[in-house]
Amino acid sequence: MDGRDDRDARDDSGDDSASGAGKVELRQLRCLVAIVDEGTFTDAAIALDVSQAAVSRTLASLERALGVRLLRRTSREVTPTPTGLRVVAHARRVLGEVDDLVREATSGQVRLRVGYAWSALGRHTLTFQRRWRAAHPETDLQFVRANSPTAGLAEGSCDLAVVRRAVDDRRFDSAIVGLERRLCAMASDDPLARRRSVRLADLSGYTLLVDRRTGTTTTDLWPPGSRPATERTHDVDEWLTTIATGRAVGVTAESTANQYRRPGVVYRPVRDAEPIAVRLAWWRDDPHPATPAAIELLTALYRTG
Repeated sequence: MDGRDDRDARDDSGDDSASGAGKVELRQLRCLVAIVDEGTFTDAAIALDVSQAAVSRTLASLERALGVRLLRRTSREVTPTPTGLRVVAHARRVLGEVDDLVREATSGQVRLRVGYAWSALGRHTLTFQRRWRAAHPETDLQFVRANSPTAGLAEGSCDLAVVRRAVDDRRFDSAIVGLERRLCAMASDDPLARRRSVRLADLSGYTLLVDRRTGTTTTDLWPPGSRPATERTHDVDEWLTTIATGRAVGVTAESTANQYRRPGVVYRPVRDAEPIAVRLAWWRDDPHPATPAAIELLTALYRTG
């Protein structure tokens, strides 16, 4: 029997103990997250270094423990059920907390993970990192990019999230730490690129790229009757690549221009658009101990900047 068979045998031995209602084990949560992240049972088995049969049994034991169906399987894909999506989000959070526990117990150092979707803190990012390291050497600061509406907070991949639109979810609290100008991103050979700034009306005849999940721009910025056509985008790299071709323009926070400079793309201020509020968001029932210090430092940086 090889090493994988040994692990499979141990997985089998745990199935009965996990089948009782409400009894959930970390290995079951890791298995569920691996299936969702990898997309198939086969790839999850490779990632976990067990057999595909062991992955199937572990998932089945978790579903029995919870009394719900978590995944839908077809010949082409595996997708979470609505309940499965909620369980996966909680599983990520639990596994992240366990990893933090092990890290803190073995190193004595606390970690603060700050999530962001497109751009972190723009020109304040490096200053924040340096000042944080000097003032809080006991807390390791890490930035995590997650292109979700909560910048990874709901998914459990961060402790604080930088968001640029209000978080409409009672599970989270947030605080505004600063304001950023709106800029228009356009191809460098666009006629508007010769101007120092633009107005919203100048963009009415263009196609506007929008990210409906995490973006800060909607056609509501324009009055009815003069709103631009829109095209969806899903990632900042795709957004920049499309804009560089001249096929569309984008309106974004000033931080994007600081973090993403791309040949063929220029940014110009939109002088008649309202600024964008930059918020820090956190779990209402479980705020990270360093949250007040992060809010204080960032508010000071935006105020003096």
